[in-house]
This record gives sequence, C-alpha cells and structure tokens, in this order.
Amino acid sequence: MGDSQSIAELYSKHNMGQPANLPGGLGHFNVFKLDPFVGSKANPIPYKKRDYYKITLVQGQGRVHYADRVIEVKQQALTFTNPQIPYSWENTEQISGGYFCIFTDHFFHQFGNLKQYSVYQPQGTHVFELTDEQLNEVIPIFERMLMEIGSDYLHKYDVLRNQVFELLHFAMKLEPATHMSHQPITAASRITGLFTELLERQFPIDENHQTMQLRMASDYAEQLAVHVNHLNSAVKETTGKTTTQLITDRILKEAKILLKFSNWNISEIAFALGFNEVTHFSNFFKKQTGVSPIRFRKGIES
Repeated sequence: MGDSQSIAELYSKHNMGQPANLPGGLGHFNVFKLDPFVGSKANPIPYKKRDYYKITLVQGQGRVHYADRVIEVKQQALTFTNPQIPYSWENTEQISGGYFCIFTDHFFHQFGNLKQYSVYQPQGTHVFELTDEQLNEVIPIFERMLMEIGSDYLHKYDVLRNQVFELLHFAMKLEPATHMSHQPITAASRITGLFTELLERQFPIDENHQTMQLRMASDYAEQLAVHVNHLNSAVKETTGKTTTQLITDRILKEAKILLKFSNWNISEIAFALGFNEVTHFSNFFKKQTGVSPIRFRKGIES
C-alpha cells in the first residue's frame, strides 16, 4: 500500500501540468471533466489516502472500497472523499464520464469547517446513487464551475466555494431524515467526537504511519485528559457501544484492509496494529471473524 497521494502527484500522473496555489493563501481548487480519466484504458484507482478533498460525479458503473465496505455504483453517483478516509475505485473502465473538483482545507479557511458536514465524517454517507432527475440537477453545478474557473471575474473563487457548498447540501438533503435530525451537542457527544477523531487519526496504517500507538481506552483518556470511566460513560451514552468495542471494531477494519490491499506479511500487520505476538493477532482476528488472517487473505471467509 502506498502513502498519501498529493495534489502534485495527481497532476503529474494524469499530465495535468502543475497545480497552482490560489493568491492570498487560499489553498488550491480546480474542476475537471472526468472523461479523460476513465473508459476502456482506465486503471483501477489504488487504495490510499489523498491530501485533498474531492467531489466526483460519476456516470457509469463501478465499485468504491472504503475500508472493509464495498459500495456498488449501478448507474450514476455523487461521491465525496477527504484526506482522512482512504478509498479505492475499481471497474473504472465502465465509467463513461462525469466531473470532479478538488480542493484543500485552505480553500475553506475562515469559510467553515468541512468536518462538520456528514459527507466528510468517518461514519457519514460518502456515495450517493442518483436518479436521472437528480443527475440533471447536479450536472449544471459542475458546468457552472467549469465556466466560472475559466472566467476573469475577480471574486470567482467565492462563487466556486458557494458551488461546492451547493453540492454538499444537495447530497446531504438526500440522506434519510433520521440521519439529518438535529442532535443537541452535549458534553458526552463532545468527548466522543474527540475520541473518534483520535482513533481515526491513526489510520490508515501504511509506510509513513506504521504502528498504532493508542490501543486501550486508558490511552485515549490520557490523551483527552479525562478519567477513563468518564470517557467510557460518554462513549456508551452517545454510541451505545463501549470504548473498547469501538477500538476493536476499528482495529479489525484496518486488519481487513491490510490483509486485502497490502503485501505485508501477517507478522508485519500484527506489529503495525500493536500486537506484540502474531499469535495474539491471529487469535483476535479469528475470534472477531471466525476465520484466520491467512484464510481471510485467500478469500476464504467461512
């Protein structure tokens, strides 16, 4: 598995020239038609993090891999990816076209926190299958982006930022009402949010981020400067699961990723996930899944 892909690497890989940062420290923004990057000669998009945000309108079929989830795109979809969540695409040869825009955190500096939106949260919805009617609403937004970025209007990046927000809110309105219901921010939810951020910050495990440092509930409590019982109570109240359960679930998810997508051996994976002995890792994995890591890697899941 490779490390995080930078914007410069994306531009270089697709012969797109050199990315230029915007004036005034506004980071980077650009928008493209998807057509040159997909089709019969397309290569699978590898599993890795990117150091930029991306919104893609895909017309055609494909599969998106997020950790151990695989999401099928049957006809057309709007997808959201960010620097915290690694992903890969396959069957890109079946994608006929679409659009995508890319941007950095700095593009939204002082204009809002992207992490507050569900489409950019670890447990949020990141792929939205669209009806033909919805597709016809989204295409004009990207077309306006292409027109705007080619203009010489002094404040065009303000307009483009608003168009990104238009895509964000269009997608979030498609989520079930239960996901959109307002939940008051409590002390417990704040602590749980900080815990989740700490947990997710350790992933993905790759060549540049090789060993999981925080393994126990007490490790997170120490980082957050709260008593472990207080952390456990807050997490249980907010999520219905114990802190240990959430840590276990995330370690298991990363174990599956490494077994499927990396060429590391079982011992290297065990060490990266904080297990001192490979047998401890094997026992952990088999207890959670019912199969050994070796059998899982071979695709034998029962």
